Amino acid sequence: MPSLFDTIQDASVISSFDQTGFVRHARQFNPADLDVDLTGQNILITGANSGIGFATALKLAEKKANVYLLCRNPKRGMDAEQKIKKTTGSDTIYFHQLDLSDLTPVRQSALLLLEKVDTIDVLIHNAGILPLKEMRSAQGFELTLATNLLGHHLLTRMLWSKMSGRMILVSSGGMYLAPLSTKELFADSFPKFDGVRRYALTKRAQVALAEIWASLGSERDVGVSTHSMHPGWVATPGVEHSLPGFWKRMEHRLRTPEEGADTVIWLACAPSVSAVNGQFWFDRQTRKTHILPWQSHSSTEKKRLWAKLEEVIAPYLSDTP
Repeated sequence: MPSLFDTIQDASVISSFDQTGFVRHARQFNPADLDVDLTGQNILITGANSGIGFATALKLAEKKANVYLLCRNPKRGMDAEQKIKKTTGSDTIYFHQLDLSDLTPVRQSALLLLEKVDTIDVLIHNAGILPLKEMRSAQGFELTLATNLLGHHLLTRMLWSKMSGRMILVSSGGMYLAPLSTKELFADSFPKFDGVRRYALTKRAQVALAEIWASLGSERDVGVSTHSMHPGWVATPGVEHSLPGFWKRMEHRLRTPEEGADTVIWLACAPSVSAVNGQFWFDRQTRKTHILPWQSHSSTEKKRLWAKLEEVIAPYLSDTP
């Protein structure tokens, strides 16, 4: 349990989400949780060529898992594959091209994955973007929505039949800045584009979607548990590029990618996680998904979100094995 000092410090977002928060929280970690052998397990990670995704892939490779690096850029993906192989000595690291912003390639990539793997033990939705200006996907959707939510949802739907373990959605502390709003998520136009707001909306939706997937996994007895988490404030290339002002102010207080990846890795392999489902995590502890009442995930709004996502991806699910 957190000490009174930790509770007081965590009341300040800065002292919780930054590196000092991780150091404090880590005193409560049980090292034995990560003392596992993942030989033979198939683990898929989106956005695994840098930042939190790469740190996660590297650690899980050290535990002898078969790690699939699902990345958009072939050169960066193959470079990450070679670097992890060289660092860990593992020969079960595989780059697989996946462009989450375009639903047609997502379908094609998922079909290839279905041919490559018999079972999926862990699926980690890590890739995400925070554009500074409005951009559109090949299907005409705002790019943050397309990449952070639509692509991942289609990927999950197509791979669901082969999943047998855990799914983890890497959200963001930024999700506390927005409510769950399907209407705003799928707005056709914006009087003034706000990249931070769009990012927060998609990250909030990921947390709500994790709750839905957790319920589906339980109801259908498919043996899949789903979790969402946020990594705190992490020094990644994405943060430096998309939030230069924040990076400049907080550079020396940001967590390392390895610290940001810790809870992802823990959720992927700690035996104790098998006993829970559908939780939101931060530094290996369950956390509230909202601070203010209007941010809560009503069942009605979650149904709206699911219905809209299913409507968008329906054309890409035809003839899916």
